[in-house]
Amino acid sequence: MVQSRLTLTEMRFLQEALSADYKIGNIRLREGEYQYSLVKIIASFQLELYFPNVKDIIKRLYGKEKAEDIQFIRKIQTILKKMEKSDIVQILPKKKPWDLQRYALPSFKFQDVDKNLLIFATDQQIKQAQDALQSMSIRLETPAITSQRIKICILILMVAVSYVTGVWALLQFIINPIIFILAFSVAVACSLMLGKVLSKR
Repeated sequence: MVQSRLTLTEMRFLQEALSADYKIGNIRLREGEYQYSLVKIIASFQLELYFPNVKDIIKRLYGKEKAEDIQFIRKIQTILKKMEKSDIVQILPKKKPWDLQRYALPSFKFQDVDKNLLIFATDQQIKQAQDALQSMSIRLETPAITSQRIKICILILMVAVSYVTGVWALLQFIINPIIFILAFSVAVACSLMLGKVLSKR
């Protein structure tokens, strides 16, 4: 379940979480308790390169019926808020104001308040997620590189055409200053734009 259209910031966040060391939290993460189950489920979503909202989490943990229970949703949101204050969970900014908040783990390794070391992903799972993330970022970069190359080619062509037009205007028996000034202005503007585009590469 890969989240549709992950932003570059989200991809960077996932990469950091996948390579992060132990995070020290000041709550207990004991198996069988809500906090432990929530971290485990968020970790499983995140390994699928997906940031779940509270309904996604509840649906996977307790079923569809519970995901529609407003009281239960509020209870889980309260627990998640406490977990955020304890540096275990991060609440991500909403993409749209009406969206539910999405949750993420800053790491897959934690040391809880009782000094227990907990790992929520194997090395193999982390490697698979990193590979999937890498291929996703390559797919995102390829169109950007292609559009940048097209932009560079168009600007070079415009600079060349403008200079040729300017030289042609100067070589005429009667020099037309409007054509020359216009061609020269376009050439200068395109040269500056080309310089900006090339400096960003």
